[in-house]
Parts: sequence; C-alpha cells; structure tokens
Amino acid sequence: MTPLDKGTILAEALPYLRAFHGKTIVVRFGGQAMADPNLKAGFARDVALLRLVGMKVVVVHGGGWGIDALMRKMGQEARRYRGHRITDERTLTLVEMALSELNQELTSLINREGGRAVGLDGQDGRFIRARPIEPPADDPNPPELGFVGDVESIDTGLIELLLSRDFVPVVMPIGVSADNTTYHINSDRLAGQVARALEAEKLVLMTNIAGILGRDGKLIPILKASDADGLLRERVVHGGMEPRLVAAVRAVREGVRSVHVIDGSVPNALLLEVLTAEGVGTAVRSDAQPNFFADDRANLLGPA
Repeated sequence: MTPLDKGTILAEALPYLRAFHGKTIVVRFGGQAMADPNLKAGFARDVALLRLVGMKVVVVHGGGWGIDALMRKMGQEARRYRGHRITDERTLTLVEMALSELNQELTSLINREGGRAVGLDGQDGRFIRARPIEPPADDPNPPELGFVGDVESIDTGLIELLLSRDFVPVVMPIGVSADNTTYHINSDRLAGQVARALEAEKLVLMTNIAGILGRDGKLIPILKASDADGLLRERVVHGGMEPRLVAAVRAVREGVRSVHVIDGSVPNALLLEVLTAEGVGTAVRSDAQPNFFADDRANLLGPA
C-alpha cells in the first residue's frame, strides 16, 4: 500500500468522524472474535480509537464459546433452544463465572489501548431489570428454559454518567428481577435494548458470518424490517442468528437509526463498518426510511 493509498483511506473517514462525533454507538461483541486473542485485541484497539476521536461507545459482550468450554470442563452438556441456552441453577453459576472472566479481560484490553473501560454487571445498581423470557407463540410445547431472561427495563443513569466522563461501559448480559432472581439475557437482545434506551445512533452486532443471508444464501447489504420479518417467519434465518435479527428489527422500529450485523472475524471490522462507505455486513433499517442511501449521505455531509 502506497502513502497515497493510506492517505485516501484516512481522508475517507473524515465525514464519518464528523457525523458521529459525540454520538452513541452500541456494539455487541461476540462470536469467534472473542475466542481469538488477536481479533479480541484488535477489537479493543478499535473501541479505544472510536472513543478517543469523540464517539460514545458502549460494549455489550456475549461469551457463548467461553461458557461452553467451562461447561465441558465441569462435565456438563450445553443444551439450546432456538438460539437460547437452557439454563438451570448450576448452569447459571457457570455462565456468571465465564462472563465475569471475559468481562475483566475485555475491560483490561481496552484500558491497555488507551481507552477508559469500566466493566458492568446488570446487578450493579440493579440497572438492568429482567424478567423470564416468554416462550414462542408458535411452539405449543417449548422446553423449560430456566434462568433465561429478557429485559424489562434499563436504568440508563449509570451508563450515561460513565459516558459523560469519557469512560467505555463494558456490559455483561446479566440482569436481575424485582424478586432478586438473576437471569442470563441474550446479548443481542440486551444490546438492542441498551441502544434503544440510549437513543443510539448505531447498533453494531458482531457475529461469525458475513451478515444476514437471503433465501439464495447470498449476503443482503441493506435489509428492510418488513423483509426481515419474512426471513424470520419462513425460518430462512434461524438458530443463533434468529434472536440477533429479532433484536435488530426491534431496535430500528423503536428509534435506532441503523443496525449493522457484521463478521467479527474480519480484522478491524468495527472500524470498517463505522468509518467507511462500503462496510462489511448487513445494514438493517426501518421501512419508514425509504431513501436509506440519500438519508445516510445527508447525515454525513449535511444539507447540500
């Protein structure tokens, strides 16, 4: 790469830096990137860079691979239903152990790169209020999921205080109910709820594949919420990607401008999605945004 090539790439980022300065970006970090030390360190650098150039970054992390590894070590079998981990009391203890270790590691990596990260558990100040997740209406005999929760409400005061002091909140997906029961929450669902509660500019969901794939198996660069409903209804999108797309659709319908589903195994995927025109995944938008590209250009460049 020549100096001219490098200069062109840096110049391309300028309108994005300007447009998103001071804006809130919520990132769900998970998938293969959490298991690969180089990708994890690269993600921490990306987060620190975005914070240092003036964006308010909130990280919500998963950790399914780490939980599975700990369960195998303890001789327990992981069971899932429609992308959710069936969680009895013993499993919940292992979930909390694995997530806590991952949270500390990620927080330390961001701090090492110059960010000011603070690890948070939804039980801190009870800022994530949870309830048992509701079984799907289309299955008359769903299994008992145990301590699998959904978000009832989020008290954003703690996160907003940290953002106002230039910290990066790193949130593990644990919430607590009114009766003090602890629940494990799907990290995609939680990230979507955090993004809506904070009225975030963007929600980025990092996963292990290129983005949302259509009926032909090809990547969909821009996906309307109504078209996403069809993919979910027809079970074209299923498994672990199902709650991810559900979270994306709910977010754009409730005020988040765009949701980006990207491949976390691509080095610097977060920077490529936020600071370049092409991006690296699928952008999910609401049906009320018919001129997505024109609106995006106006958002970046301002009125003509």
